[in-house]
This record gives sequence, structure tokens and C-alpha cells, in this order.
Amino acid sequence: MTERKIALIGMGNLMFHDEGLGTYLAKYIEVNYEIPSNLTIVDGGLLGFSLMTYYQEYDKILIVSTNSKEGEPGTIFRYSGEEMMGFGSTRKTANEVELTMMLEICSFHEAMGEVELVTMIPKDIIDVKNGLTDTIMARMPALLEETLKALADDGITLIPKEKQVSFEEVVEACANPMTPRMSS
Repeated sequence: MTERKIALIGMGNLMFHDEGLGTYLAKYIEVNYEIPSNLTIVDGGLLGFSLMTYYQEYDKILIVSTNSKEGEPGTIFRYSGEEMMGFGSTRKTANEVELTMMLEICSFHEAMGEVELVTMIPKDIIDVKNGLTDTIMARMPALLEETLKALADDGITLIPKEKQVSFEEVVEACANPMTPRMSS
């Protein structure tokens, strides 16, 4: 039996505060865990439609991003790509609109991987500021846990590296690329 190819895509714009939480989480996993050969970690940042090849070449695409649902900042949701397409006019951010358009376009192709999303309600995606709000930073371990659970549901159990880098260090290194880099 062949292992399923899985892509973990962290989406979000690092310039708009909490908007970058998916990108930060993907980098955190890449730095702190041994990555098996059937898992690809992707900095989906603002790649938009260029991510379409992942939808067609991978068996499963797990996207970590923000969402625009009403609720308490830091609330985490997990749902399928089909469910996202059914949300209708609740898509309020550019990421959600573009993601939904990609899903709709790819769904016309015979070869499209299963899409699942792990999302979090942000506190601030308006201010032009690198980094995360304190509220969202405090919820990153819960987002990590839900993402690891989603991977485990597909048979991927990530093993932590001996040397760990904190969420704060990962966010600082990604948000301020001119500072010395963390080692993975």
C-alpha cells in the first residue's frame, strides 16, 4: 500500500498581524518536528492560485489559516473543503475568497486531493504590523494541537526534535527576517 502524499499549507499575510497565523504555525512545525517523506510543509503565505498544483498532486491538503466567522478571537474550527464552499457569503477575507475560488476550480478536475482546513478566528487582521496579538499567540499551542490531531487522523504522527524553538522565536524570525535566523 502506498503512503498518502499530504501537504500542510500555512496561509496568511505576515504583514497584517494575526493574518499570518497559518504561516507561522507551518514554520513552527517545520522547525520543531521530524517531517516524514510523505508530508510536505508549504509556506502558502500569499501564493494564491499557484497553490493549485498541490490540490491536484497530493492526496490530502491540510490548510491552516484564519477565518472570518463570528466569535471569540482564538476560537478554532476544523472543516472540509466542501463545507467551506458551502459557507456562501460568510467569506470576508481575501484568503477565504481566493481559497474558495481555487477549490471550486479544482473540483472540476478529476484529480483533486481531499481538502481539510484548521482555522482560527483572528483578533486583528487590519493593522499593518508583523507578529501576532497576545490573544492569538496564547492560542497557538491549541492550534498546533488541532493541526497535529488532523495529521494523526491521516496516519502521520510527528515526532518532536530534541531541540525546540518557541512560538515566540518562530514568529519573531518570520516577522522580522533581518534578525538572525533560528536553526532548525
